[in-house]
Amino acid sequence: MKKTDGSARMKAILGGKGANLAEMAKLGLPVPPGFTISTAVCVYYLKHNRTPPGLKQQVQRGLEYIEECVGRRFGDEENPLLISVRSGAPASMPGMMDTILNLGLNDKTVAGLARQTNSRRFALDAYRRFIQMFGDVVLKSGRAEFEKVLEQERERAGVKSDAELNEAALARIVVRFKEIVLKRTGQEIPREPQQQLWQAIEAVLKSWNNPRAKEYRRIYSIPENWGTAVNIQAMVFGNLGEDSATGVLFTRDPGTGDKNLFCEYLTNAQGEDIVAGIRTPLPATQLKIELPEIYRQLKWIARRLERHYRDMMDVEWTVEKGRLYILQCRSGKRSPQAEVKIAVEMQKERLISRVEAVQRVDPEKIAALLHKTITPGAKYEVAAKGIAASPGAAGGEIVLTAARAVEYAQQGRPVILVRHQTSADDVAGMAKAEGILTAAGGTTSHAAVVARGMGKPAVVGCSELKIDYTSGKVKIGKAEISEGTVITIDGNTGNVIIGEVAMEEPKLTPEFETILRWADQFRRLRVRTNADTPADAGKARELGAEGIGLCRTEHMFFAPDRVGVMQEMILAEDYEGRKRALEKLLPMQRQDFIEIFRVMDGLPVTIRTLDPPLHEFLPKEEAKIAELAQHLGITVERIKETLHRLNEQNPMLGFRGCRLGIIYPQITEMQARAIFEAASQVKKEGIRVMPEIMIPLVSDVNELLLQRQLIEAVAEKVFAETGVKIKFTVGTMIEVPRAALLADEIAGVADFFSFGTNDLTQLTLAYSRDDYGKFFAGYQTLGIVKENPFETLDTKGVGLLMKVGIQKGRRTNPKLKIGICGEHGGDPQTIIFCNKIGLDYVSCSPYRVPVARLVAAQAALGRAERKDV
Repeated sequence: MKKTDGSARMKAILGGKGANLAEMAKLGLPVPPGFTISTAVCVYYLKHNRTPPGLKQQVQRGLEYIEECVGRRFGDEENPLLISVRSGAPASMPGMMDTILNLGLNDKTVAGLARQTNSRRFALDAYRRFIQMFGDVVLKSGRAEFEKVLEQERERAGVKSDAELNEAALARIVVRFKEIVLKRTGQEIPREPQQQLWQAIEAVLKSWNNPRAKEYRRIYSIPENWGTAVNIQAMVFGNLGEDSATGVLFTRDPGTGDKNLFCEYLTNAQGEDIVAGIRTPLPATQLKIELPEIYRQLKWIARRLERHYRDMMDVEWTVEKGRLYILQCRSGKRSPQAEVKIAVEMQKERLISRVEAVQRVDPEKIAALLHKTITPGAKYEVAAKGIAASPGAAGGEIVLTAARAVEYAQQGRPVILVRHQTSADDVAGMAKAEGILTAAGGTTSHAAVVARGMGKPAVVGCSELKIDYTSGKVKIGKAEISEGTVITIDGNTGNVIIGEVAMEEPKLTPEFETILRWADQFRRLRVRTNADTPADAGKARELGAEGIGLCRTEHMFFAPDRVGVMQEMILAEDYEGRKRALEKLLPMQRQDFIEIFRVMDGLPVTIRTLDPPLHEFLPKEEAKIAELAQHLGITVERIKETLHRLNEQNPMLGFRGCRLGIIYPQITEMQARAIFEAASQVKKEGIRVMPEIMIPLVSDVNELLLQRQLIEAVAEKVFAETGVKIKFTVGTMIEVPRAALLADEIAGVADFFSFGTNDLTQLTLAYSRDDYGKFFAGYQTLGIVKENPFETLDTKGVGLLMKVGIQKGRRTNPKLKIGICGEHGGDPQTIIFCNKIGLDYVSCSPYRVPVARLVAAQAALGRAERKDV
């Protein structure tokens, strides 16, 4: 790598790998010489299906530079130069695109390499690796038959690893590998090194659009139009004997964040051996004993890189005949615990500021910190033990393929993806699994790195795990089980357990609390929670919620001891019957509010009046209908008549929301009385109470006006009866497009707005939440939509309605408080949008509160996602 060309700031042009290689060369680190083909070439190639004019001449000049540096010539039969051709996108995409090593070998140059290194065995090993990689990556032969040949030769020789195969075995393998390529592809590996090079460059450019790379970009929202760079470097060999090695180091422990050199390596191996998890690597403690001078150099380089980049770095290295080379560095993938700990500790070490520490933490890593762990004292038997690679515990059904993981997850079935070793092709299944278990690999294997990046629990290198993919049978220790069996893995200890195990909620670390405390110093948006029970309210407050933005009262009515009374009210034939049933519900609802007000002492509580259609409370099955009829002393026919009367073609657009309270005002009266009586009682206890009553599904100002007048009348009665006055507000949920468009009228009656973006999305896009899945995947494939609008807000359409609602509402009522309480309230991109358009708060589920606090700070600081080095 030329010291004068490129820098770490040029990721968009050189890709992350090329930019960092250039930077390390400038720092004087031992980087093999090379050059980088820019990402613009990839974009051009994919558009025109050819490389741009002049590229071949530039590549030739680059090759001449490498030849000059190393004193060998590309394609020379006596003194051959071998090169690597590697991908490198602007964002880290570990293993998603393609690489070809040992390029430049043929039947003649392999003999030259043998003489050059004084080892025919080594030369043949390099040749078989080249044929395997070129055949798979460039000619698309697949890998399975190569692996079968290697397995047969290991069995024939009675050895466990490829490194133990002798020269004769490798000679046979080379012949058989050539036959496989010809049989599978109808082509031979090109003999001319220049032809090999250009086919390899084109294959790497094409790999930007391979299925696994596209899936990874979708998961991590990496733009499709970036393209990959191509890095061409002189090969250095870690498989030249016991004084050669290959390894990966992290400048800090990627699992815990502890400040010590974390390293895994293999002697007499090439890079793909360690990354693929084919052999279980050795730890840093062993390196210190076996290669003490290399350990010392790596420790110095790790310190230099960390101080230069001001981040925890992932470094790939090779030792060739006792000489150390650095092949790559990048910002290291780390567990959620490590991400937070490293950010806080680097701030304390004055490597970064508090602003940088807050910006650097991935919000979803905060969510992953809330992973469950196995309950201390829980009874279970450990069936097998592997390497603890990514923290947290997870349970689910065993699945042996990524496709099965996706299929089961879509059915709502939690799964553990179990593989001998994962590859980049498994990324979609890994994203859907609760956790990952592999038989091979270490803490820097593909499975470990990707699991940590996704915040998934993982156990790797479990030697007691045997998988028969054909039969679907799995052996874990002494137990033989089948695909579909439930297991539990513990990414903190490496334990693998058959069956379910009791788990507990996580405890927050001091670093976790510190990063959130810093975030609170920077954010403008307030963060509330959606909570319907005292337990949810308490958990949300513990996680930093500043109030309740949505308390759904109907959830209280679905409880087993209450739904019968609710059914009695719905089935009543007249006003008196409904009133008697509501009088039974009143003390139940009042007690709910008392407990919630106590938990939220001093914080606002937004309570939504009854929203869902009444038919949802009634049974549908014949047996349940008969049971209810007997309980209430009425006929089955009467229940069926009511069900028929309440039946609607489009219930989400029917008799629900404020319409219930307008047609049956006694429902709203009961709920208002329960709120005010509860508030009066807790105020007498010395608790500060701030009720906000929210009317759902308003589309016309008169709907809100009628409900507000009714609520205020009930308030006056309760205040007179109790002798206690409570300050309260009445507002509405903006979830109907017409309400957003007429917000200026509605704001004249409302004290606050809260955007109910679930229904607002449904009604704006005309996507039924229950049915849109039938066509949505097709829409994503065709590029009509990118993101699920029920997960990330449609800022273009729904967002425009929100902007209109805010502008019109505040024009009428400048003091109008406005928030969002749909499920979008916990989505990072939605929170950024809410900050931008001037909302006062977001409300989300309790366990998303820390995410919202962090994202709100990042939004205020003008940066919403962590940038990989």
